[in-house]
Amino acid sequence: MRESLSELQQLVVDAATEKKASNIILLDLRNRTDLTDYFLICSGNSKVQVQAIADNILEKTSGTPYDAVAQEGYQQGNWVILDLGDMIVHIFLQEVRTHFDLERLWGDVPVIAAMSE
Repeated sequence: MRESLSELQQLVVDAATEKKASNIILLDLRNRTDLTDYFLICSGNSKVQVQAIADNILEKTSGTPYDAVAQEGYQQGNWVILDLGDMIVHIFLQEVRTHFDLERLWGDVPVIAAMSE
């Protein structure tokens, strides 16, 4: 499923794709929580790749209205969280993503985009 993406959504999807992120999914949380409007969830195959995906997203959003307001988990590289205000990005090692299974926890929200590699 894929609908027209906002500027922020497209920027983050493109940045993650450039670093070969896999299983990218964008969830619409607007009617479920005040925390954020969207979750973008993706995976990397190694700690270095997870960090590279995070670095690219941070680089592409730096100096824009979507600059990150917070980040967590970068040093460990298992699950990096980037808070871009309207979107929270979750970048997982695949086995960590499988363990926490955010897609199941938020299974009742609309999927805006899903791209797998």
